[in-house]
Amino acid sequence: MPVFPISKLSVRLFSYLTIFLWLSGYCSESLARTVPESKYLNNATVYPYKLKLEGDSLRFEVQGNIPIASVMAIRNSKLKLYFVSQSRKMELGEIPLIREGTVFRFEKGYSLFFEDWMLGASLELQFVQQKRSGEEVLEKRLLTKGVLAPQLMVKLGEVYSDEPIPEVGAYILSGQTDKDAAQKGEFVVYFDPGASQLKKNAAYQSTLNELDVFLQNFPLLQSFKITGLQSPETSEGKSSQLGMARASAVKKGLADRLQAFPDSLIRIDSRWNDWFDLRLLLRDYEGISTQRKDEMYAVLMNRESFQDQYSRLVKIPGFSQVQKDLFPKLRAVKIEIVAKPRKGLTMEQTRKLNVALKNTTSGSLLTLEEWIQAAEATNSLDEKALIYSKMTEYFHSPLPYNNMAVVRMRQAQRTLDYGSKEILWDEADRLLVQAYRVEANPYSLHNQGQILALKGNYWDAYKKLSEASVGIQNKDLVRRNEALRGALDILRGDYKLATLRFDYEFSDPKDYFNKGLAFYLIEDFSEANAAFEESVILGRSFGYGYYGLAMIAAGSGQAEIALIHLKRAVESNRQLAEKAFQDPVFQELRETEEFFSVFNSRR
Repeated sequence: MPVFPISKLSVRLFSYLTIFLWLSGYCSESLARTVPESKYLNNATVYPYKLKLEGDSLRFEVQGNIPIASVMAIRNSKLKLYFVSQSRKMELGEIPLIREGTVFRFEKGYSLFFEDWMLGASLELQFVQQKRSGEEVLEKRLLTKGVLAPQLMVKLGEVYSDEPIPEVGAYILSGQTDKDAAQKGEFVVYFDPGASQLKKNAAYQSTLNELDVFLQNFPLLQSFKITGLQSPETSEGKSSQLGMARASAVKKGLADRLQAFPDSLIRIDSRWNDWFDLRLLLRDYEGISTQRKDEMYAVLMNRESFQDQYSRLVKIPGFSQVQKDLFPKLRAVKIEIVAKPRKGLTMEQTRKLNVALKNTTSGSLLTLEEWIQAAEATNSLDEKALIYSKMTEYFHSPLPYNNMAVVRMRQAQRTLDYGSKEILWDEADRLLVQAYRVEANPYSLHNQGQILALKGNYWDAYKKLSEASVGIQNKDLVRRNEALRGALDILRGDYKLATLRFDYEFSDPKDYFNKGLAFYLIEDFSEANAAFEESVILGRSFGYGYYGLAMIAAGSGQAEIALIHLKRAVESNRQLAEKAFQDPVFQELRETEEFFSVFNSRR
């Protein structure tokens, strides 16, 4: 199957051109607002002022009045409403004028089936006069622009330009950890106040034992980071050297273990006058109320200096308890390891595999377990496909059919050509049907649901995933299946149910972003904030977590904090720039010069 490379340069140029066009459009609107005050439509309003997608519809009401003298002076006048975008114009018909005293009152409700082009469109009211030559527009009034539709940001695994390619599909594994999924281990070594000397006590030895077990299970190291921390306490001193001294002491203590790994994979660092680690500790801290936590988060996320932030924090009731309980945990060194398990065949097994792949006669030279091990060990999708295809000749098992389907799904992720995607999806679906015929299994049902979701067939996808959920025993598949069902619940408008689907720990930042969206849509902003924070922690380059935090801050009137998060979102993902320019949640921010400074940065 053809798999076409994605040109990052062309994608980025397209993104910048799109942002430029949006800026141009916005500036044109700004100039348009400098025209003289309305003569006829000054009292026209729309409710709600920011249109909101509810289910599959937009519901709003246009109302107002026009002085009788203005209307009577113009024969054959009428009001007409339009939905206007850069590429489309939808006429919504005439609004009747009803005489009441000295004015003509107008009021009309609308319910429109939502279409994607409406996201950045404007609701435009026109006062027109009918003449023999046609209609003459005497006045226009822009009532509102854009549609609040955060639910449409939900991530289902689709590939978008300028974003990392999401992983889709669930392999049936041999019982070992999927080689594609690196594991992260975090370990902490604590120090006495102001000290950088290792305390070789029972707690330290326990940490070393846990670290050794992790390295035994996951010996293929990808990164080994040692970060020295220090608390703001007076006993920790005012020098930035203490954290680095602690990190160096831990590195020296691990010297025997580190000599097996290349120096290029080992990084030593320190943090000082940085509230990042306190924010992490605050997430699970139960010593203060949620309200006080939110007050502290607001301070920790503003752009003031470390010392100014500290001065504000000490004034918040409950912070003295936070200092007592959490500051000691900052006298520490964090060890963060990313590694994979060792997998693959021996040289003799590899020889037999190569012979078997070329062999056209019947009979396998390897066991089913060895074939599975060979497929899981390679990172090449083409090699996986070759192995799984050969396995279908030797073994009556759903595994090779299901796993080859997953290969096709992931190959489809790597092409921007929709026709090529559909060919790969259709082949994957045929393989999944065959896998289920061999033996009923939840993996094949889940993968069929994923394909349907990517095609936009959300209701059939939901039914397939619900069917898969009945027979799932594997905890990882349960988590994947529920996360995808939760994402579809958001699109279906069942936000409360969606929040229940995400009651798991995830390793993918998109799942925490989707969880944050679900809570945001039921207006539980505290839980939404926590989920968006988790998304940021898991994947700073993902960008959507920052965008979610910006939405919350903008909605609560915290303009400076919203701009900080929005800038980070755009720096991480330029596609979010276009979204920000048309999102009504940032409408008030777009009236400020600071908003446009967010888009001046480049990667």
